[in-house]
Amino acid sequence: MAEKVAEKKEAIAPAVPQPEFVLPTKKIKAVSQNPKNMVIFSKPKVGKTTLLANLDDCLILDLENGSDYVDAIKLKAHSITDIVKIGTLILGQGKPYKYIAVDTITALEEMCIPYAEELYSKTPMGKNWFTDGKPKYGSITNMPNGAGYPYLRQAFEKIIAYIKTLAPHVILLGHVKDTLLEKNGTEFNALDLQLTGRIKSITAAHSDAIGYLYRKGDKTILSFKTTDEVNCGARPEHLRNQEIEVSKIDKDGNIVVDWSKVFIKE
Repeated sequence: MAEKVAEKKEAIAPAVPQPEFVLPTKKIKAVSQNPKNMVIFSKPKVGKTTLLANLDDCLILDLENGSDYVDAIKLKAHSITDIVKIGTLILGQGKPYKYIAVDTITALEEMCIPYAEELYSKTPMGKNWFTDGKPKYGSITNMPNGAGYPYLRQAFEKIIAYIKTLAPHVILLGHVKDTLLEKNGTEFNALDLQLTGRIKSITAAHSDAIGYLYRKGDKTILSFKTTDEVNCGARPEHLRNQEIEVSKIDKDGNIVVDWSKVFIKE
C-alpha cells in the first residue's frame, strides 16, 4: 500500500506594512537648532535660578527651595510623587510651558533613592528589602559592592525620561564639584557636574548641551567650551565651543538677562 505523504505547507506570515525608505542624495537639514535637553552647572550663588526665572514660559521645579527669593513661574517638589503629580497636571492641561527647569538634578538624585528602593523591592532578590517598613542597610546606596546603584540609575533615568515628556525643552540645573586630575605628571582641579558615577555619564550622554555658568565682573557667562578644567560641550552649532553672556548688571544695579543667544529664533 502506497504510503501517503502529507504535504507540508509553509506557513505564510501575514503581510506587515513596511516603511518606505528613500535613500538621500543630499544633506538633510537639521530638525532643530536649539537644545531640547540642556544641563547648566555652577558653583553656589552664581544665579542659576534667577536666570531661569527670566526665561519666558519656563516652569521651575524647585527641589531645594532655591526660588524663595525669586519671582518666577515655579512649583516646589519634595519627592518623586510630587513631580509625578505636577507632571499629571501639566499633561492634563496640554503641556502649557515651553521650558521646564529642574532645580537641581543633584537634589533629584537624592529624591530617587526611595524610588530605587521600591524598584529593587519588586525584584526576587529584593522581596525582603523592607523590614518593619525600614529599608535594609538603611539605604540602597549602602548595599555591599555597590549592588544598589544600578537601581538608582534606573530610577533616575525613568524620572528624567518622564520630565522630558512635559515640555519641548528641559533644563537641568546642577551643582559643581572639584575633581583632582593629572595630566603629564601635573595635578589640577577640574570642575564637573555633581552626580554619582554613571548617573553623571548618562545625564551627559542624553544632553544636547552642557554649560558651565560663572561670573566675570558684572557679567554672567554660560560657557560651552570644553577644557582640561571644565567639562562642557554642545551639539547645536551656535553653542559649540562658545562663551555666551547671559546676564549683566546695568548702571542702575538691575540684572538684565538675555537668553536670545542660547535659544535662537528658529
